[in-house]
Amino acid sequence: MQNTELAQEKKNFDFVDTIRCIAMMGIVFEHSVYSSSYTYDNLSLKYIVYISLIQLSKFGTIAFFVLAGFLLGSKFVSYSSWQYFKRRLSTVFVPWLIWSSIFIAVVLIQQYIVLKDKFNLAELLPEKIKMTYLYTNYWFIINFLFCIGLLLIFKRFLYKWWLGAIFLVCSLIYSINVYFEWFTPSHTTAIFGFVFYLWLGAIFNKNWSYIEQKLKHISYPVIIALFILSFACSVLDSMNLIRHQSTDPYNTLRFSNIIYSLITIVLLLKIKNFGFIKYLKPRETTFGVYLIHYILVTNLLPEIFRPFKLPLMQDMSLAGMLAYVCCRFIIVYGITLFLIKGISRSRLKWIIGR
Repeated sequence: MQNTELAQEKKNFDFVDTIRCIAMMGIVFEHSVYSSSYTYDNLSLKYIVYISLIQLSKFGTIAFFVLAGFLLGSKFVSYSSWQYFKRRLSTVFVPWLIWSSIFIAVVLIQQYIVLKDKFNLAELLPEKIKMTYLYTNYWFIINFLFCIGLLLIFKRFLYKWWLGAIFLVCSLIYSINVYFEWFTPSHTTAIFGFVFYLWLGAIFNKNWSYIEQKLKHISYPVIIALFILSFACSVLDSMNLIRHQSTDPYNTLRFSNIIYSLITIVLLLKIKNFGFIKYLKPRETTFGVYLIHYILVTNLLPEIFRPFKLPLMQDMSLAGMLAYVCCRFIIVYGITLFLIKGISRSRLKWIIGR
C-alpha cells in the first residue's frame, strides 16, 4: 500500500513538473513577443494579433503559483515550516540572487559603454536595482517567498476556506485596481496579489483524487470552448484597457486573465500527458530557464538582430512580425537550454537551482 502511495505521489510530481515547463515556455514566449514601444493609436489587425500573442501565454504566472502551492501542500507533510522555508532559501533564493545580480551587472556595463564619462555608478545602481526587482521577471521570487512565508505562518489554518477567502479578497483588490488605478497597477508589485493562487494549489493537492475524477467528466469540446471564449474575452479586455490608456493593459491580475489562466490550467490538467516535454527534462531545467532567459531577451537579442537593421515591430508586415517573434523565442529558449545543460555538468550546477 505504501509503495502504491509513493508511486502516485511521484506521478503527480512528474505531472506538475511538466505543466510548469509549459508555463515557463509561455513566459519566455511572452517576454520574446513583448515590445513596450509597440503601440498604435488605432487597433489594427496586426496589433490585435500582437495582443493575442501576448495573451496566449499570460496563464504562466498564475499557473506557477498554483503548481507551487500544489507542491507546497505535499511538502508540509514531510517538513516543518522552518525546514521547508530554509530549503527554499538554499535552492531558490541563492540562485535567484546570483542571476539577478548578473543581470544588474550586465545592464550597468551596457550603461557604461553608452554613457562613458557621464556614467555615475552611485546614481545608476539604486535605479537599476529597483528596476530589476520590481519591474523585470526577477520580481517573481520576492513575491513567491513572501507568499510562502504567509502560508507557513498560517499553516495551522491552511485548509480553512475562510483563509482562502481572505487571500482572494486581497487578490481581487489588485484586480479591481487594474481598471481604476488607485495605486500603481503593475502585477510585479502586487505583493499580496498572488498568495490566493498558492493557497489554491495546496487545496488542489489535498483534494487531488476528487478533482482528478471530476476532470474525467469534463468533455474536451466544453473545456476547449471555454478556453477559446476566455481567451477572446481577455484579448478584448486588453484592447479596452489600451483604448483607455491603461498603465498596464496586459496585467496578469485582470479579471479576464484570471479566468483564462484557471481554465488553461484545467485544460492542461485534463490533457495530463505531454510526451515531448520529458526530453526537456523539466525538473532540472525549468527554474534555470526562469533565471537566465530574461538576460538574453534584454541584452543578447538586440545585439543579434542589430546588424540586420530590422524595422520596428509596428512597421513590419503581419507575416514578418510573426516570423520575428518566433525567431526571438527559438533563439532565447534554445540558448538558455544550451547554457543550462553546460552548467548542470559542472560544479556550478547549484546556481541554476531546482
